[in-house]
Amino acid sequence: MSKKSNGAALGEKGIYDAKSLGAPKVMILGVQHMFAMFGATIMVPMLTGLDISTTLLFAGLGTLLFHLITKGKVPAFLGSSFAFLGGYSAVTANGEHPEYLPYACFGVACAGLLYLALSLLIKIFSTEKVMKFFPPIVTGPLIIAIGLTLSPSAINNCSQDWLIAVVAIALVVVCNIWGKGMLKIVPIIVGVIGSYLLAALLGRVDFTQVAEASWIGFPVHWNETAFAALGSGNTSLLVTSVITIMPIALATMMEHIGDISAISSTVGINYIKDPGLHRTLLGDGLATIVASLFGAPANTTYGENTGVLSLTKVFDPLVIRIAAGLAILLSFCPKFAAVIGCMPGATCGGVSLVLYGMISAVGVRNIVETQVDFSKSRNVIIAALILVLSIGIAYSSAGAIAFQAGSVQISLSGLAVGALAGILLNAILPGKDYVFDVEVPSETGVDFSVRGQKN
Repeated sequence: MSKKSNGAALGEKGIYDAKSLGAPKVMILGVQHMFAMFGATIMVPMLTGLDISTTLLFAGLGTLLFHLITKGKVPAFLGSSFAFLGGYSAVTANGEHPEYLPYACFGVACAGLLYLALSLLIKIFSTEKVMKFFPPIVTGPLIIAIGLTLSPSAINNCSQDWLIAVVAIALVVVCNIWGKGMLKIVPIIVGVIGSYLLAALLGRVDFTQVAEASWIGFPVHWNETAFAALGSGNTSLLVTSVITIMPIALATMMEHIGDISAISSTVGINYIKDPGLHRTLLGDGLATIVASLFGAPANTTYGENTGVLSLTKVFDPLVIRIAAGLAILLSFCPKFAAVIGCMPGATCGGVSLVLYGMISAVGVRNIVETQVDFSKSRNVIIAALILVLSIGIAYSSAGAIAFQAGSVQISLSGLAVGALAGILLNAILPGKDYVFDVEVPSETGVDFSVRGQKN
């Protein structure tokens, strides 16, 4: 396959660039990309309590920032990350204290700093040398634990109305297994819309807040931002949020690398070499920091949009930027956000039941496809301690390990303890054998999309 400059056709029959397609078709492609990311992106604020309009605004702005830093070369969309759901849940005590969400946002913003640190290390020491400290034997079990610790909240939401929940689950499964084209790429949004409509027809949805919402409004609310948490003076909760959430970035950074590898494979250009993994990590990290500071979820590259690239054979990053612009415009409509806000809890429960299970399943796939050798005692020990610490602490009576550091009380979630233990053991124990191939990057990575498949 010939590789021309970005925005040009790649020389293979059936592969097109934006210039040759014309403005109307390019706009339609942009709408299609927005549709692909939409279901998963709005699910994170639905599950955490973050603002939907703010989420859409910073998904769009984060994508544009990513394209700026990567020289406009990588056709990636940045949507809400599911990996941090465990962090939000830990800080807010499974949603019992939604007023703590700004503190969780501050923790996620600090997690974004780890992207910047990894980007700098890769720039200085090379990708191969740095990646040996982040092998699948650490990331795989951590991802499994993330999904399992979230599972009770999905069951609780489903129990509000099992009929609606089962319809949502069935639609996601049917689209995922038997769907064709776009239906296979957007199973989340099909499950949400189908179960939502059924609930509305059965009279189980209250649309009062939709009628009261205005058509146009500003999507950022100061009291919901991380800046509000910083001004509160609650140092203990700030420190706890940072220590609880930052280790989760270990999984999301691997997700990023897996997605960039998948995009490279789909397009036929090695983006890990050009513009470079250090640039893509920097773009993703900065987008996450900015979004979190203003009360939106962490951003991550989206497998759903990579699926659309494969489906349409249009790899021009311009269509992704159009989708980002449409998401920004939509964020200024409170009435639209109110429609999403009226969604039944059982709909969220049904979809999240699949999502959380898929997160754990992706962790298993991460271990299997990278052929982690469990005949080695070091690998068994690392995986065992990550799983037992992460899940055991989460389901203990306290739900965390608390200790006093001077005048500040710090609580460590199970995920934080498990991640830290895994990183430390992998660094100390002999027998590291993981090698990251820059020339032929593996598509095997962490893909938290509901499809959980290579694109």
